[in-house]
Amino acid sequence: MKLQMHSIHFDADQKLTEFIQRKADKLETYYDSIIDGEVFLRIDKNGKNENKIVEIKLNGPGKQFFAKNQSETFEAAADDAIEGLRRQIKKFKEKVVVVKQ
Repeated sequence: MKLQMHSIHFDADQKLTEFIQRKADKLETYYDSIIDGEVFLRIDKNGKNENKIVEIKLNGPGKQFFAKNQSETFEAAADDAIEGLRRQIKKFKEKVVVVKQ
């Protein structure tokens, strides 16, 4: 799946973008019709410890999945966001199977 990475007001390193891409690619085992997606990486300058924000939007045929998470590191925020997307995809797939039966 092709992901567009957008780092807002900073330059994300290659290691981080590859990490997010690898994690997101695993979502295709749950739903192989995902077309593409966008990832937004932000740093919140609020003074809090948890200031790294990851937003992930995935596009499928007629369906869009979105997750946003905030944590101390981009890796932790991405893990949590991808876990949220995994739950959304599984729930969507269960509904589709029930409708088809």
